[in-house]
Amino acid sequence: MIFPYALRLLCLCLASFFVVNAALGLTAALGSRAAIRIAESMRARSGARFLFAMRVLPCALGIGTVLALCVPSYLWLEPQACAERIGWACLTFAILGALGWIGSIVRAARAVAASVRFNREWQQAGCETLQANESLKAVIVEKKAPLLALAGIFRPRLIVSQAVLCSLSEEELQLALQHENAHRISLDNLKRLLLLLVPSSILLFRGHSSLERCWAKFSEWAADDDAVRGDSHRALSLAKALLRVTRLGAAPRLSFVHTSLCAGDHDLSERVDRLLQVQPLEVKPTSRSRFLAVGSSLGIAVCGGALLAWPATLSAVHRLLEVFLH
Repeated sequence: MIFPYALRLLCLCLASFFVVNAALGLTAALGSRAAIRIAESMRARSGARFLFAMRVLPCALGIGTVLALCVPSYLWLEPQACAERIGWACLTFAILGALGWIGSIVRAARAVAASVRFNREWQQAGCETLQANESLKAVIVEKKAPLLALAGIFRPRLIVSQAVLCSLSEEELQLALQHENAHRISLDNLKRLLLLLVPSSILLFRGHSSLERCWAKFSEWAADDDAVRGDSHRALSLAKALLRVTRLGAAPRLSFVHTSLCAGDHDLSERVDRLLQVQPLEVKPTSRSRFLAVGSSLGIAVCGGALLAWPATLSAVHRLLEVFLH
């Protein structure tokens, strides 16, 4: 099929992204069990970050490949004189890439719309106050359901039902609020939105579900750790809070971009057992400045090498795109 200059570029971008994302995504899916075992050997916060990076890295590298290689090489070396033919393989990959992006955008839009709807209903039905050392806004709603959630992405706020307030002691409530505040500090709601926005490697492929489930589990563990801070008494109080909220009944269904103390937690028993076995945190000397210096040096070296090889790299990429295009 014959396409003009701009449409050829769009097809090449979508097709190239699909190929890179599919290849790396399938590799990540095949290595998900090994990745989960590695995460289990880390602290909960580090494990959550590692699993999140494993899930979004194929998409990030696909976007980086398109923006850093495909687009510059095409604009620099492809003449604009006339329209050219696009092969059916390239067109098929481009359509698959477009469908993947459309599906992920629709998923994210639905979750955000549900979040906005829930937030509006809760704010209209509740009264706003301040909790967690006045650093996080909270809305208290008159509901019998067990509701303690962090709602919102860029300006999150706590939603607490009256039933939860009445069932928890002051210490248990403060620990539950600190647990949700830990989710706010680590931007877990935003990470949930990004997981929805990441296109599947292949349409209807669910090979990354184990990574996403384990990331959710580790993020809950990390929030527990941040709340209890290695104190066995605080860990026991948080475990009591989890059990009390669970016994209030079924939690309301929330948007995927909400984090809740208990809703949808299929590993509650494992989580409670972990809290009952909490160990004091070991204070280890850190050398962040050294790590930052080494990382900065490596980054500068990689960028310098890439710039030196830029023209030759773009020429090689353009030749590859010419083969791919036809």
